Amino acid sequence: MAFPFSISGTVKQSGRPARLRASGVSPLILGAAILAGTALSSVMSIPASLAQQAPSALVPAALSSAQVVRATLPNGLRVVIVPNRLAPVVTTEINYLVGSAEAPEGFPGTAHALEHMMFRGSAGLDKDQLAAVGTRLGGSYNADTTEDVTQYFYTAQAQDLPVLLKIEALRMKGLTLSEADWSKERGAIEQEVSRDLSSPAYLYLQQLQSILFAGTPYAHDALGTRPSFDKTDAAHLRAFYDKWYAPNNAVLVIVGDVNPVTALDQVRDAFGAVPRKTLPERPKVAPVPPPAKTLSFPTDYPVGFATLAYPMPGRTADTFAVADILSDVLGSQRGALYDLVPQGKALFAGFEYAPKKEAGFGLALAAFPKGGDSAKALNDLRGVLEKIRKDGVPAELVDAAKKREIAQLQFSANSVSGLAAQWSTALAFHNLDAPGDIVAAYQAVTPEAVNRLAANLLDPAHAVTAVLTPEASGKPVAGKGFGGAESFASTPDKPVKLPDWAENALSHLEEPKPTPQPVVSTLPNGLKLIVWPSHVSHTIQLSGEIRQNAAMQEPEGKEGVEDLTEGLFSYGTATHDRLGFQKALDDIPAWESAGGSFSLQVLTPDFEKGIALLAENELHPAFPEKAFQIVRMQAAQGQAGLLVSPGFLFGQAIKTALLPAKDPELRHATPQSLMSISRDDVLKYYQAAWRPDLTTIVVTGDITPEKARSVVEQAFGGWKAEGPKPVVDLPAVPLSKASRANVPDKSSVQDSVVLAETLGLTASHPDHFLLQLGNEVLGGGLFSSRLYRDLRVKTGYVYSVGSSFDWGRTRGSYNIEYGSDPDKVGKALVAALQDLKSMQTAPPTEDELSLAKASLLRSLPLRRASLSSIAAQYLGLEELGLPLDNTDRAAQVYYKATGAEVQAAFQKWIRPDDLAQIVKGPAPTW
Repeated sequence: MAFPFSISGTVKQSGRPARLRASGVSPLILGAAILAGTALSSVMSIPASLAQQAPSALVPAALSSAQVVRATLPNGLRVVIVPNRLAPVVTTEINYLVGSAEAPEGFPGTAHALEHMMFRGSAGLDKDQLAAVGTRLGGSYNADTTEDVTQYFYTAQAQDLPVLLKIEALRMKGLTLSEADWSKERGAIEQEVSRDLSSPAYLYLQQLQSILFAGTPYAHDALGTRPSFDKTDAAHLRAFYDKWYAPNNAVLVIVGDVNPVTALDQVRDAFGAVPRKTLPERPKVAPVPPPAKTLSFPTDYPVGFATLAYPMPGRTADTFAVADILSDVLGSQRGALYDLVPQGKALFAGFEYAPKKEAGFGLALAAFPKGGDSAKALNDLRGVLEKIRKDGVPAELVDAAKKREIAQLQFSANSVSGLAAQWSTALAFHNLDAPGDIVAAYQAVTPEAVNRLAANLLDPAHAVTAVLTPEASGKPVAGKGFGGAESFASTPDKPVKLPDWAENALSHLEEPKPTPQPVVSTLPNGLKLIVWPSHVSHTIQLSGEIRQNAAMQEPEGKEGVEDLTEGLFSYGTATHDRLGFQKALDDIPAWESAGGSFSLQVLTPDFEKGIALLAENELHPAFPEKAFQIVRMQAAQGQAGLLVSPGFLFGQAIKTALLPAKDPELRHATPQSLMSISRDDVLKYYQAAWRPDLTTIVVTGDITPEKARSVVEQAFGGWKAEGPKPVVDLPAVPLSKASRANVPDKSSVQDSVVLAETLGLTASHPDHFLLQLGNEVLGGGLFSSRLYRDLRVKTGYVYSVGSSFDWGRTRGSYNIEYGSDPDKVGKALVAALQDLKSMQTAPPTEDELSLAKASLLRSLPLRRASLSSIAAQYLGLEELGLPLDNTDRAAQVYYKATGAEVQAAFQKWIRPDDLAQIVKGPAPTW
């Protein structure tokens, strides 16, 4: 599990919800995941006053001014266009230099509310047309609101750039902002507030910011409050829009496979006529460090957290680069803070830096087991930080952090949308000319400067202390079903008439063309190697996966042995101890992880060094006895809290509803099973489960297939499989039946609802393509889907809703998920079931089917818009046992499918009356 929001204060708008997984979280990685969920990228954050001309060899072209086209239009719109040939894809990101800091007094969520209304239509493109255009584009579009900047970003096929620009220009020039639309959107945004108020972490960070930034606009979270939304009206939003949404208050970043000169002409055509405005004066943000204060929060987490927060510089401060390096050192696995973990004093420990534009804060945390000694965890945390404040940090860790930050810039070009985010953040948040301007500033950081800043910032007189204590909510109970009834207008059966410019660009659906295939080979030991060369940066990424299944492979009574095995990979190898191995990675530098899933990121010249270290860790882990004892104890302590946490109970309730008794997937570790495991058990499990003939490695980036094969074979060719292959595929399961369960969660104010059932087919059955196409109509198509329109747009019952299929080699399942206030759960259920059954009683309309086809077919190239997503796609296909050209096969089915075929597939495979209903929330809803 992770914090469901970033500690940057970013508010995410209306994105496709993440699929709920019916499984628990390993206590060994829980703390790491929570901290990682708060992580902020700060690799390009430096004030212009510190930026100097950096050596060109250290600044990747994609992050310097050398390869970009930039201009400022007569109306003041700043434009930056960065070419990237990774895929035929483009990302546009328009940054309005306004956020919650500019909200009127008493209306802290105004910027967030306006962000929502930007999806409700504008002059020349109403909300239905916008939804239809968005679906036809097949891309991903979203927005976020921060204290300082509001961002709207879209990723689509490069050929559709003019359409993206037209959408943003219309929204900039003349937003509709009707009272009727706001009354509907208010319901959805209040559901979003309920969702976040259900998170103890959100409540903690909200109160933390109110203390650290007291007396400034940053004291109010960017999300807003229900009372402020209740008194907000369309006129209020119009006034905010008219003041701040102007071309001379915006930065437009375009990244992708485009001709920069042509793209700039298209920008001029779209935005040139939008008038500039006289901007109001901005509020000042200059927080005063607060006196020390202590907070406490009950949570539904499996483990507790002792935290210390300190005021730190903002992104435009002269000391930002020093603060960023300090935070890297404090969070280093070679540092004293993380060392609390191998000492057995914390389940996890780390540090994160959350810089906003004008101010920031740092957060140190240590995880302790449920029922553990929070006071001791706090004292250990304080002791480490106080020693650093007095004695400073090791110079070698400062040098390692600088080297990593500079090297990390090279990876930015490996994702089209990621590169756009880098440029947007550099220009809009940090007042830079280019992200690469940070290199010289990082180079200038000295250990002395880091130590001076640590002595000043880590002052206990200004620390905000907080303890987040796990609290059980109770056991799941059976339910009688949801009450409530509601009637809805059926989905419109007439096509939405698009504007001519959109119709001309998007109406024709081209027959899909085959995707170029990777180079595939198999080593003599059975290891499969997939190589996809791409030369957008001088970096190489490796992703590997061993086909394993703890449910099938863990011995009876030794549940949890896989978790222990995975947790021990970070404790060194036969050649290097824990600190020595991490230093070897820092010296390259390389980013590496080992285990059942393993990975490597490294600069091109250092690929052989990096893969040698990866292979050393993967094939020759030390699994030291002392570390084993500590990891086992930590795992047992964490598991004790996990087993009574609402999140785990929710996952188990979903599994129990879908699976037969004694199914392997119902197995889970207990403190007792974990403590019964010996180091010999770990060694036996590792020897049985880690095999080259069950392993796939994908290499992407700046390398040839021949070179990749040579280096991989040198590193992994000596790995031999012993004994017969283990059985890793789960047995098939019968079709599930309707059931109902409620999982209490006292910390929530909103219910999380899952409707789920098993299916009689898997991903190898050709009908699964038709089901995917139909699901795009029903719940996968975001703004244009039936579920989204009926449960959010028309009624405001939910903030997020979606439906999805989960495919495996031997099993398949279907689910609908949404979040809703308890009194709206039943109404939302009625609407969702009605929409689902309508897929069986009539074929999708021609317009719906056309939209769904366009969405899926145009989205296929987008899945290759980053090296990470390319690798994930190939590894996913290998895991399912599907051919690597499966995407092309899907495209042909989507292109040729009829509405009658989709209806028939839903009639044959989907069983609305057998859906299990599982709710996690504050109180039973029946």
